[in-house]
Amino acid sequence: MRHPNPLLETLSPILPAIAANARRAEEERTVPPENVALLKGIGFHRAFQPKQYGGLEISLPEFADCVATLAGACASTAWAVSLLATHSHQIALFSAQLQEEVWGSNPDATASSSIAPLGRAEAADGGVLLSGEMGWSSGCDHAEWAILGFRRPGADGSPQYCFAVVPRADYQIRDDWHAAGMQGSGTKTLIVRDVFVPEHRIEAAKDMMEGRSAGFGLYPDSKIFYAPYRPYFASGFSAVSLGVAERMLQVFKERSRNRIRAYTGVQVGAALPAYMRLAESTHQVLAARALLEATWREHAEHGVAKRYPNAETLAFWRTNQAYAVKMCIQAVDRLFESMGGNCWRLENEAQRLFRDAHMTGAHAYTDYDVCAQILGRSLLGLEPDPAMV
Repeated sequence: MRHPNPLLETLSPILPAIAANARRAEEERTVPPENVALLKGIGFHRAFQPKQYGGLEISLPEFADCVATLAGACASTAWAVSLLATHSHQIALFSAQLQEEVWGSNPDATASSSIAPLGRAEAADGGVLLSGEMGWSSGCDHAEWAILGFRRPGADGSPQYCFAVVPRADYQIRDDWHAAGMQGSGTKTLIVRDVFVPEHRIEAAKDMMEGRSAGFGLYPDSKIFYAPYRPYFASGFSAVSLGVAERMLQVFKERSRNRIRAYTGVQVGAALPAYMRLAESTHQVLAARALLEATWREHAEHGVAKRYPNAETLAFWRTNQAYAVKMCIQAVDRLFESMGGNCWRLENEAQRLFRDAHMTGAHAYTDYDVCAQILGRSLLGLEPDPAMV
């Protein structure tokens, strides 16, 4: 039995309006401002924001369930806005000075990201000068800040993977998002040119994974911030995939009940292949949800107990979501391939679900070829391969 989820209760009434904008989101290649306003109106963006700034600090299972539900209405909106929300968890692990700059005068502020370490940094007095063309910044049209990845020499001289938090005034957005999936996510490129980033806006990725960042321990009473950043950052990807797959089950059932084959007059829903496909995909989606919910509960339990995950636990957390995404995509494919030519028409929801499902498996964190190697090495007691993110 699920526990009460107040955020989910306030989300449900606005889902029809968000679903009605799904086609528009694709046409405009960004999340409609009305969708963002509706979600901000219920505090969705505050899910992982510190209570000190008016945030909700809800548990990961509660948030992920909301993301999955939202994805059933519009996966692009769920993808982009869930990232804006999860980035607040990451910002809460930065310095108190940075958090005050982000939320002190605007508690509703959010950040998009481009976290791959593609930025070029030059040492400067008190910080770095950052430059680069930083792609894959979902929801950037609606954010006031950006979290950008780069490398710079560490204490031992080796390259150190870092994040810089940069205000909207310091970067440009290149409108270059033309994609087959998640068309409405507005996943555009951020352009930075010799932007000065002071040290208090910079953290090393390794420190944020191992409890050594400047903001670690700032909120001793919190149940969510005694945690590495990455599991929270990546949680939305699998939740979106799950929501898409669950919605596809509904679409398939609705279509099969009334679908008649044009050439034979046979009712499709009463045919053996249709309900066999539905049964197997239903089992697969239920299994994906069970695996994800168990993983999300572990995240939450570690945070409440202020227990940091060990390397094996992190490996499972990292890879469980990718396996669940793989199952969700397989479930969607099994249904879509039997739904007929009409489902390829752009006005048909099924083709959008098919495209978005595959996009959920295209992220670096949901690539199961990578994840299988990560978990396999961990299970055999081998050292992590630095080539596997």
